[in-house]
Amino acid sequence: MTEPVAPDVPADAETSGSTREVKYEHSLNLAPLLEHLRVTVLVSTYQAGKLVVVGARPGKPEFSFHSFERAMGVAVRPDRLAVGARTLIWLLRSAPEIAERLADRGYDACYLTRAAQYTGDVHVHEMAWVGDELWFVNTLFSCLCSLHDNYSFVPRWRPPFITALAAEDRCHLNGMAVVDNRPRYVTMLGETDSARGWRPNKAGGGCLMEVESNQVVARGFAMPHSPRVANGRLWLLDSGRGRLLTVDPKDGTVETVAELPGYTRGLALTSEAAFVGLSRIRETSTFGGIPIAEKRDQLKCGVAIIELRTGNLACLLEFKSGVEEVFDVQVLPHLRRPLLSGPFAGQDGGEVIWTVP
Repeated sequence: MTEPVAPDVPADAETSGSTREVKYEHSLNLAPLLEHLRVTVLVSTYQAGKLVVVGARPGKPEFSFHSFERAMGVAVRPDRLAVGARTLIWLLRSAPEIAERLADRGYDACYLTRAAQYTGDVHVHEMAWVGDELWFVNTLFSCLCSLHDNYSFVPRWRPPFITALAAEDRCHLNGMAVVDNRPRYVTMLGETDSARGWRPNKAGGGCLMEVESNQVVARGFAMPHSPRVANGRLWLLDSGRGRLLTVDPKDGTVETVAELPGYTRGLALTSEAAFVGLSRIRETSTFGGIPIAEKRDQLKCGVAIIELRTGNLACLLEFKSGVEEVFDVQVLPHLRRPLLSGPFAGQDGGEVIWTVP
């Protein structure tokens, strides 16, 4: 990183009954870069239970922290957001009429928590809208699902080698790419059909699969996550090696775009940049034996912004304390400073907003 780094900035993020101090540093070009790209960044932090909103005022980044128990997958569309939590999926809707009233305070959008759907602890991973339906990766039951008012979830697809719907995390299905309003690609940590059967070969058993054909596109990844299709290319994070990759869906050829100092999980792309989530790894059996574990003491937690034209690191946001793992990264296009009122806005120190007809 060639940019200077701003000093540590403390942020008090409230959780139920406790206070977590988050300290972070960022490259000095963070705000100008967000303004140039015209995006706001959303970062879900797994063990810290926060959704971090990173916007920009003129020349200065702005951070807000919102509590969601075990925040994981985040889905974005112009009129709504969804945030996966431990047993719930929270739904937030855009409120343009309120945003208009807040414009004199510099806000250009407003998202208010409106509902939550109870799924139980199914290990919700990545999520995305398929038309008007919210689909999510149900890792515990090894399938893609949608929501229904009468059920915990509705199974819609599972890998062909998974023989039964069981709460056993058989292959650690985790990532989903939606293309033309249908799920197109998924990632999993192993092609296994037994309870947590992916664990013994997690250092090289990961694969990328096409949903419609049920065919594996490429194999040999170390705990892959976050497949995406953008700019005419298929992208992937080889998390256990700390890499951002592209994959040719025709022959499975893999190209490394960037190597990064963290466990890569969570990916958002614009026409010019990739926003990649970075995590430090825990001292557990889950991460033991993967290639990046050899660099454990050098790993960072935060978001790396990669210039797609060169593959170079253009900017780094690093959480120095209070956050160890990033789960998902999304961007809100054409927004610089949205206001988000989460389900625990009063506890978080945020704004509590009521609306009536």
